[in-house]
Amino acid sequence: MTAEAVEPGQLSADEVYRVVGERVREFRLGLGLTMERFARNAGLSLGMLSKIEHGQTSPSLATLTSLANAAGVPFTAFFRGLDEEHDAVIVPAGGGLDIVHEGASAGRRYQDLGALRGPLRQIEPVLVTITEPNEVFPLFQHGGVELLYIVDGVMEYGYGSKRYILGPGDTMQLHGDVAHGPTALIELPLRFLSLKVHPLPEQ
Repeated sequence: MTAEAVEPGQLSADEVYRVVGERVREFRLGLGLTMERFARNAGLSLGMLSKIEHGQTSPSLATLTSLANAAGVPFTAFFRGLDEEHDAVIVPAGGGLDIVHEGASAGRRYQDLGALRGPLRQIEPVLVTITEPNEVFPLFQHGGVELLYIVDGVMEYGYGSKRYILGPGDTMQLHGDVAHGPTALIELPLRFLSLKVHPLPEQ
């Protein structure tokens, strides 16, 4: 059996065979049965069961049904574990994709800290760094909610008609549909994490 080339994050056929084989062996051992006895109960040859448990063959639906009946488990139990491995996005220190953000200018940097793959972006983490005392800031509005965490510096932050002073270690959670954004820079350099959580579409 040759290895199958797959795109990153996709399951290969070999991976499916391996997981199914592990589940078959797990259920057999749970019953305290030898391979020979379990193979006989499932109506399979010892050689076929050995290949399945070692992920060396692709069992047919009929074979999997026989194994499920012999183990006394649902057919789908053999695929447990295939949906438990998901993407993890790691951005090394100092990394992140530089993005052109509304209001971007000299002394302002917006770094996208990554997103899980999929048709929808549920969480949008952006690290904002401001080093120049430019006092002109746009106000933002968007769906969902946003969490701010101040890493360095001090700023005045506008939220609707209110103003708040935020410094290192402070957090602020707000509704994105209310106009918000920095309104004054008090201590530079300023660095804060903006974590937007977008609303899920209605089903």
